[in-house]
Amino acid sequence: MINHSEDFITGSMDLSECLNLADFEERAVERMSKMAYEYVASGAADELTIRWNRQAFDAIKLNPTVLNGIGQPDTRLSLFGQELSHPILIAPTAYHKLMHPEGELATARGAGAAAAVYVVSSFTTTPLAEITREATQPLWFQLYVRDDRELTKSLIQEAEDRGFRALCITVDTAVPGVRNRQEKGGFRLPDDVITHHMPGPLDEKKPLTWKDIEWINSFARTPVLLKGILNASDAEKAIQSGASGIIVSNHGGRNLDTVPATIDALPRVADQVNQRVPVLMDGGIRRGTDVLKAIALGASAVLVGKPVCFGLACAGAEGVTKVVEILRTELEIAMILTGRATISGIDHSVIWK
Repeated sequence: MINHSEDFITGSMDLSECLNLADFEERAVERMSKMAYEYVASGAADELTIRWNRQAFDAIKLNPTVLNGIGQPDTRLSLFGQELSHPILIAPTAYHKLMHPEGELATARGAGAAAAVYVVSSFTTTPLAEITREATQPLWFQLYVRDDRELTKSLIQEAEDRGFRALCITVDTAVPGVRNRQEKGGFRLPDDVITHHMPGPLDEKKPLTWKDIEWINSFARTPVLLKGILNASDAEKAIQSGASGIIVSNHGGRNLDTVPATIDALPRVADQVNQRVPVLMDGGIRRGTDVLKAIALGASAVLVGKPVCFGLACAGAEGVTKVVEILRTELEIAMILTGRATISGIDHSVIWK
């Protein structure tokens, strides 16, 4: 196993010190290279959107009801025919071997222990075949459509053949964003960190269009979700193009700065979709109350990225597991304290207006 001894602090870490997701980031700073930390933590340009992702959640107040007799809430849900234990998914993030020597294998083990769906990035540093052998929970695959459409098609088919159960197409990255902080951090991939399924960085000349989405839907055997929708009219076009689901996302604030927080965009998209397909969201999720708010405002489930990367850097698979478990426990507490026994019982009435 590649060690990158110059880039990692190895050895065990006492995870009892990590009581919330912010604790993982504080400790990850000490264990990651500066380059890797800046890659994960940074956003686009002046990083306004990345801050708004958090501030918007913080501004939403909850409207609890009491004396509901709720003991253990039920966090189960069904999504695309898959029965999930809870609505917290691991978002696709690239280059996991920058964060831990075991890379995506550790993430897959951590997801399995936390009963979480893991959405594997196109820029995985571990081959899909190895990840599937390690996984014990459903895997989904995130796709960047490259200029070579036949290469794209073969990658989709490989993922499906290996048992990946949904396809998340990133649609908000026609060009990479202005990532000054990442550049100042000296981002580079070490020679022995390989993206096995992506031929080099994104530098595409052939624009991705709605016709490409229709083309992918013409042969894909798994549900196709579009990741990176903020605009309600785009959500409508996504449904018309055959998408099975939508992920409201601003790419973690990493692409176009000054777009709105995803939790602010979510209600518009959810209203437009009107339950015709599932709507998921990512961006800024740091507390169980954030998960509750997202579901109340129209999300079927949420995806968590940066905190998982920090958990991976801190303690490999165990760190990933604990990040998800903290969020799930906090969600259960929030459900009890707001009087919601089930995920389907979380609606707009839980939001203070």
